[in-house]
Amino acid sequence: MHSSPHIVSDVMTHTVAAIGSGASFKEIVRMMHDWKVSALPVLEGEGRVVGVVSEADLLPKEEFRDSAPDRHTQLRRLSDLAKAGAVRAGELMTSPALTVHADATLAQAARTMAHAKVKRLPVVDELGMLQGIVSRADLLKVFLRDDEEIAEEVRREVVSYLFPTPTSAARLAVRDGIVTLSGRIRDTSLVPVAARLIRAVEGVVDVTFDVSGDGRSSEPAPAPSSHSEDASTS
Repeated sequence: MHSSPHIVSDVMTHTVAAIGSGASFKEIVRMMHDWKVSALPVLEGEGRVVGVVSEADLLPKEEFRDSAPDRHTQLRRLSDLAKAGAVRAGELMTSPALTVHADATLAQAARTMAHAKVKRLPVVDELGMLQGIVSRADLLKVFLRDDEEIAEEVRREVVSYLFPTPTSAARLAVRDGIVTLSGRIRDTSLVPVAARLIRAVEGVVDVTFDVSGDGRSSEPAPAPSSHSEDASTS
């Protein structure tokens, strides 16, 4: 396989709204409103990311504004109560910041976001200096690839290796990101392998098979659906 997966630097936003640790509560709210974002990296020095302040960090001030929490709430939500009384970014931020490097793959960034349940990640260099920001929407940009581009990559990187001519006569079609492989192939036992490799191509939504063996393979021709293949690889 020769194609390299897209990396964070391919899709990230380079112009980023950020604040210093001394920024006031109102400055934070105003910048979020002006930039239409729900979180801001917090910087120190020449641009080193030391934390992130989000809407969730600001909401306790409103939540506890007109009520005194009971003893149970105080013990259970000490961090939120501390933030309710905070007035500067350095007191409000979540630290250390969860970040990603520009050379991380989109899959790595997606797993980090999903695990931490965050919508965006600051992109930093080896010294922790801010380089940009990547959001969930950025990671979905790979699904904007043209069907023709996806077909060319699947043909070059998967079909030509697993089902080369003249021993196989596989036909490939891509429509709305769904790859269909049909025709005659020599070794039908390679279909599950092909399914995994094709799904790994960025922009592929799903893959289906309508293939038959040429009689020289002892394996029956499987035709895994997206559900059966997902279940077998989970």
